[in-house]
Amino acid sequence: MRFLEGLGKLHERWSSLTAGSLLISVLITMPVISVFSNVFVGGTAGTWSHLSSTVLPEFIRNTLILCIGVGLGVSTIGVATAWLTTMTEFPGRRFFQWALVLPLAVPAYVMAYVYTDFLQFVGPLQTGLREVFGWKAGDYWFPDVRTAGGAVAMFMFVLYPYVYLLARTAFLERASGMLEAGRSLGLGPWSCFFRVSLPLARPAVVAGSALALMETLADFGTVSYFGVQTFTTGIYRAWFSLGDRVAAAQLSAVLLAFVVLVLVLEHASRGRARFNNTSRQQSAPTPVRLSRPLGLVAALACFMPLLLGFLLPAFLLVRMALVDGDAQFGARFVQLARNSFVLALVTALLAVLLAILLGYAARLSRTHLPRVLNRIVGLGYAVPGSVIAVGVLIPVTRLDHAIAAWWEGVTGVNPGLVLTGGIAALVYAYLSRFLSVALHTVESSLGKITTNMDDASRSLGIGKWATLQRVHVPILRGSLLTAGLLVFVDVMKELPATLVMRPFNFDTLATQAHTLASDERLAEASTAAITIVAVGLLPMFIISRQIARGNRRTVEETEV
Repeated sequence: MRFLEGLGKLHERWSSLTAGSLLISVLITMPVISVFSNVFVGGTAGTWSHLSSTVLPEFIRNTLILCIGVGLGVSTIGVATAWLTTMTEFPGRRFFQWALVLPLAVPAYVMAYVYTDFLQFVGPLQTGLREVFGWKAGDYWFPDVRTAGGAVAMFMFVLYPYVYLLARTAFLERASGMLEAGRSLGLGPWSCFFRVSLPLARPAVVAGSALALMETLADFGTVSYFGVQTFTTGIYRAWFSLGDRVAAAQLSAVLLAFVVLVLVLEHASRGRARFNNTSRQQSAPTPVRLSRPLGLVAALACFMPLLLGFLLPAFLLVRMALVDGDAQFGARFVQLARNSFVLALVTALLAVLLAILLGYAARLSRTHLPRVLNRIVGLGYAVPGSVIAVGVLIPVTRLDHAIAAWWEGVTGVNPGLVLTGGIAALVYAYLSRFLSVALHTVESSLGKITTNMDDASRSLGIGKWATLQRVHVPILRGSLLTAGLLVFVDVMKELPATLVMRPFNFDTLATQAHTLASDERLAEASTAAITIVAVGLLPMFIISRQIARGNRRTVEETEV
C-alpha cells in the first residue's frame, strides 16, 4: 500500500505538464550548458593562449568602459525623465509620458549606421558647417563617433527607456504618501527626491540598468561597425576567421560570466535594505506646476533624449531611404523581408505555445519544480545571441552529422545537414533567447486569473486541457498577442545569432543592413534598417497606449 501511495504521489508530482516543462527547460538551457562544457576542453591551448595574451585584455577593458558608461548614462536619463514626467507639470508632459519609450524601437546598430552617415566628414552636418563658416579640412576639430565613447552614446540613447519605464512605475506606485510625510517633516523638493523617492525607486532603477547592460553586452552590430573590440566581436572572429569553435565557446563563457556578474551586482545592490510604502494612501502624486522658464527647461530635458534617440534617427533613415535607398529594393528586398518575417513568425508562434505550456504547468503543479524551471528558462534573455549561437551550433552540428551518417548507413544516401542546413537550428537559437519574453507576459496574465475559474471548470467535469482551451486562452488572447508581437520584433532585430547561424545564401533584413553598412553603403542599408524600425514601433505603440490608459485611470481614481 505504501508503495502504491508513493507511486500516486510521484504521479501527482510528475504529471504530463511537469514532464513537458522539464523537457522544454532542458532544451532551452542546453546552449548555455554546451558553452560551459567547452571551457576546459583541451586541444586549443595555442589559440586561447594567443587570444589571452593579445586581445583578451582589450576585450575586458572595452567591455568595462561600455558597462560603466552605459550604466551611468541610462540611469541619469531614465531617472531624470521619469521624475519630471511623474512629479512635475510642464508643457508637453502628457506627450513625453508615452513618447519617451519610442527609442526602444531603434536597434543600436541601426542608430550607429545613421549617426555615422550624419556625423562623418562628408556627412550633412560637417558639410553644412564648412559651407556656413568657410572651413576646410584641418581647420576645425570634430569628434569621431566610431569610438568606444560613440558606442556608449548609441546604447545610452536607445536603452534608457528600460530605466524610464521601471523608475516611473516606482514613482507612481510608491511616492505619494511618502512624499507628503517628507514634506511634513520640512524636506524640500531636492531632499524629498534624494532621501525619499530615489531610495524607494532604487530597485527599479538598478533592474532597468541591468537590462540595459545585458543588451550592451549582447550587442554585436554596433561595436563591430565602430571597431570596438569586445567579446562578441572576438567570438565571431574565433568562429569564422580562426575556425576554432572551442575558443569561441571559451570566449562565450567569459562573456556569460560578465552577464552573471551584472545579475549578481543587481541583486547585491539591494542588500538587506527594504524600502516600503506603509502609507495607505495610494493615489497618484500631485505634479508640481513649474514656472514657465523651469517648465521649458524640463520640456527640453525630456525632448533631447527623444530627439537623439528616435526623432532624428527616424528622420535621417526616411531621408536616406527616399533619396538613395537600396538599389535592390525590388525582388531582393521582398526575399529579405520574407526571410525575416518567416523566421520571426515561426519563432513567435512556437514561443507563445511553449510559454502557455510552461505557465500552465506552473499554475497547476502542487510542487515548486515548474516554477523553478520557468525561472531558469527566464534567464535566457540575459544570454547574448552570440553565446546562444555558439552553444547551439556545437551540439546541433554533432547531431546533424550523426543523423546524416545513420541515414546514409540505412539508405545509402547522404541527406546533408538537415538541422544546420536550414532554419531549424536558427529558430531553436531564437527560442533559447527569447522564450522568456513570452513566458513573462503569459505568466503575468495567468496570475491575474482567479483559481476559482479552474475549480468551477473541474466541478463541471471539464479536464485541464479543455479548461486551458475554453477558459484561459480566450481570456489571455490579448496577452498572447502582445507576447507574440514582442518575440516577433526581437527576432526581427536580432543580429549576432543570425550572422553566426544563418544557412548558406540566406539573409535577413538585419544581416543585409549590417553587410551594406560594413561595406560603407549606408544609404543602401537604410531601406532594410527603416523596415526593422517600423516593425519595432508596433510594441512601442502598445506600451505607449498602456501608459496613456494608466495615466487616465490614475487621474480618474485621484479625482474620485
